[in-house]
Amino acid sequence: MSARDAIFPPGRQALYDQNRYSAAIRSGDLLFISGQVGSRDDGTPEPEFAAQVRRAFANLKAVLAAAGCSFDDVVDVTTFHTDPEKQFETIMAIRDEEIGAPPYPNWTAVGVTWLFGYDFEIKAIARISAGAGETQESRD
Repeated sequence: MSARDAIFPPGRQALYDQNRYSAAIRSGDLLFISGQVGSRDDGTPEPEFAAQVRRAFANLKAVLAAAGCSFDDVVDVTTFHTDPEKQFETIMAIRDEEIGAPPYPNWTAVGVTWLFGYDFEIKAIARISAGAGETQESRD
């Protein structure tokens, strides 16, 4: 069995190391992205809900970019919400800005009671295009 091919966005690996998980794992042509929350660079949450959702999408976008992907490559999304009924309108407005036009990825929204001090989390699976995110060493 081969080692996990971990992907980290620039400047945030210390946060992942501190919490003992990878931002994403590449497996073949798939990228499995851990749940991204609205954390600032120092790991603290954005206090305002819409800003927290925007930051979660920005953090997801950074992980995708680190693997040579974009939202166009996302095939499956799962979001977690601490108060879905009150939050859904805000989330959908930001989602529309970030995800763009159809066809949309699969999407599952889950209501939860706890997200470690956050109110929104987004995780995704993306297909990696041939050659995306390769380093010179991986092509040699």
